[in-house]
Amino acid sequence: MGVRTAIIVFCFLPLIGCAMVGPDYVAPAPPEPKDWIEKQDPAIDAQKADLGSWWTVFKDPVLDDLIDSVCIRNLTLRRAGIRILQARAELGIATGLLYPQTQAASTDLTYYRLSENAAALDTSYTEAAIGFDAAWELDFWGKFRRGIQTGVRNLQASVANYDDILVSLAAEAARTYISLRTSESRLAIALENTRIQKRSLEIAEARFRGGSVTELDVAQARALLLNTQSSIPRFQREIRQAKNALAILAGMMPGQIDGLLAGPGAIPRPPRQAAVGIPAELLRRRPDIRLAERQLAAQSAQIGFAKADLYPHFSLFGTIGFRASDAKFTPGGSGLGNLFEAESFELIGGPGIRWDILNYGRIRNSVRVQDARFQDLLVSYENTVLEAAREAERSIAKRELEYERRLRQAHERAITDELTQLKNRAFLEENLEDVFSQTQGRGQDLAAILIDLDNFKKHNDTFGHQAGDQLLHFVGVLLNGAVRPEDYA
Repeated sequence: MGVRTAIIVFCFLPLIGCAMVGPDYVAPAPPEPKDWIEKQDPAIDAQKADLGSWWTVFKDPVLDDLIDSVCIRNLTLRRAGIRILQARAELGIATGLLYPQTQAASTDLTYYRLSENAAALDTSYTEAAIGFDAAWELDFWGKFRRGIQTGVRNLQASVANYDDILVSLAAEAARTYISLRTSESRLAIALENTRIQKRSLEIAEARFRGGSVTELDVAQARALLLNTQSSIPRFQREIRQAKNALAILAGMMPGQIDGLLAGPGAIPRPPRQAAVGIPAELLRRRPDIRLAERQLAAQSAQIGFAKADLYPHFSLFGTIGFRASDAKFTPGGSGLGNLFEAESFELIGGPGIRWDILNYGRIRNSVRVQDARFQDLLVSYENTVLEAAREAERSIAKRELEYERRLRQAHERAITDELTQLKNRAFLEENLEDVFSQTQGRGQDLAAILIDLDNFKKHNDTFGHQAGDQLLHFVGVLLNGAVRPEDYA
């Protein structure tokens, strides 16, 4: 009857362990913008977009290969991947606690030599035992199930952390790559300007020796050349620093990245229209927001995990095995050789209850600690959403400002002669009427000075068109440096 009762208790106690104490997590609904502030901007595409490989919009194969290398070889990303494996193993441990926590096979061979003055029927004997012990704390209040919830959500958080690091690394690699290409282009321009300015200095020195110009013209040409030459080491240093940074991102030693970069290249140009999707979708897709939300969810389960200790712990324990002894007064006169006979079989088991009643507020304060951590993570999550919205709007606005800057540059190139950097006829046609009206309104006079270069055709025919271009460039530099801020040259 006792065995049947124990079996019934063993079978039915797990069935009543269905209640889980503590709060059931509900994902918060922070405020999300419905539209972008710059939604009227034609450069903003609010349709659904796949941004998983956003860097491909630059259509630069070298950049694509570089980011692929970063995704495979970056050491920080590898560490994040290892943390995923760690979280998965911790989830396995938490799942295992749902089943009998203690399971052990044991065997003993013990010799007893008792005192002759002890109250014992036999003072010298040997005892052998072999069996299996088990103990199971039932998940009556959902403590272990809350632990599994924590493990699952921590695993999801580690995946989100991996994605967050991946996004940051890809952005840093693309930013550094574009900076590298920009420095390479500036270096190439500086080297070409150096070549032109050297020739201009030679012309200025020749004309000075011929008495056509003063020594000031030679000094200005030399100063311009030295200023350009002084910028070359800075550009070279920027290139080396950018390459070293890319090497570290790609998990390489400095100097090993040159083969992947395949020499100098053009500056990647982004498309005119940016596909950003709707704000709510973009924010939900951000891995840093998913990471903050999963951390919040994991902490919610920890409240129930701690709260379960306020209630009694129900457990089952048992031992099954064989035991025999060669003591003289053993019933039936058995010995160690009878260990595996039916009479040596033993079964011990039953239920147990443990309740930490006198804990002096320790458990309740532990619950309060977990709840405070949850509230802290909730505020952190809401702040992450707000920061993400701010960063997205700032990036969109920054892109629009950059586009406007490029428009101004394009307009400046349209009204400026490329060789001399002097204003051209298009500038006069566009601004002469306004300048004339302004001077009349202020009661000022407007003067126009026309300059002609003597014997320019002869110089051009004698020294070649390249020398003529260098001379025109030199004259343009002199004129631009001579006019006042309110004048136009």
